[in-house]
Amino acid sequence: MSALASEVLAEVRGQVGFITLNRPAALNALTLQMIRDLTVCLLAWRDNHQVQGVAIRGSNKAGPFGAFCAGGDIRFFYQALLSGDPSPEDFFTEEYTLNHLIHTYPKPYIAFMDGVVMGGGMGISQGASHRLVTPRTKMAMPETSIGLFPDVAGGYFLSRCPGHVGEWLALTGNTLTADEAVALGLADQNIGEAQQADVWHALAQLESLDHASLDALIATYSVAVSPFDTRARDQIDQYFGKASVLSIVQALEADPGDWAQHTSQQLRQRSPLMLHVTLEQIRRARQMALADELRMERDMVRHCFFPAHLGRSAAQTETAEGVRALVIDKDKQPKWHPARIEDVTPEMVQPFFDSPWARHSHPLRDLT
Repeated sequence: MSALASEVLAEVRGQVGFITLNRPAALNALTLQMIRDLTVCLLAWRDNHQVQGVAIRGSNKAGPFGAFCAGGDIRFFYQALLSGDPSPEDFFTEEYTLNHLIHTYPKPYIAFMDGVVMGGGMGISQGASHRLVTPRTKMAMPETSIGLFPDVAGGYFLSRCPGHVGEWLALTGNTLTADEAVALGLADQNIGEAQQADVWHALAQLESLDHASLDALIATYSVAVSPFDTRARDQIDQYFGKASVLSIVQALEADPGDWAQHTSQQLRQRSPLMLHVTLEQIRRARQMALADELRMERDMVRHCFFPAHLGRSAAQTETAEGVRALVIDKDKQPKWHPARIEDVTPEMVQPFFDSPWARHSHPLRDLT
């Protein structure tokens, strides 16, 4: 096995390129170097006729599998916000370019989404041709809890979930089980934890990596999936199809049921500003092509880190405060600004969708 870097291990066996994310102490959270190594690897294999498909997995402290990827390295983002380090600019440009490469990859791409699959981990797996989950999968886009929005093409893939599930997942950041992920269109097959190694090694033995052969192999190891609760879907669509964040929350708070009350309390804990921004993102993304949606996210994240229209420095952003409260100080008492959903105005939200670049100079201008 060759190592592009110690945190991204790559090898070719049979007709398959195999990638193992190897940063287990950080749940394989992505660094800029990891993103660059993944991109180099995928581009090389895309143009190599001997490689007919790609498989990717994570690792935990005990070895392969166990944890896929917990997202981007948010401690790095926090330090950059406080210090004025511009390197997150490259991080997001290159991460979103990698997300686009995976979604448009011309060869089968099999993602073993075991354990934690969140944020950036979704970005390197949702574009896969085969998204495999296990009974210990914990899947989420929890960005609103740290004052951000579901990026890495989150607007694209969440908005294409059934009904208004995308709005529910984006706003609450709720964690899905394997069964829920399959039922809601965010995974393809649920396989046993112990069977992952068998599938992984069997891929190298396949004579053909056409979709029929891959589907037949994976089906051999798949387990039955429980359907998603129909009543829960009805509640999600009833509330999260409403026109605004405020109308969603007010309707939930007017419902005495446990689910509605719990959900309204969740939303009250999130960044009010970023809830409004996120709802607008999902609604816009539903009608957008992938490349355009990623360009929109690149605009949005620039405004999250440098919100000039709000008159704030990078260290005063919702993102800096969210990461401080949940990851750095861990007091779980973020001081959002504005503090209430009711106090967010359109003038605070709409500039997030104004591009700071002319189209010809946009950092993602070459995505098609």
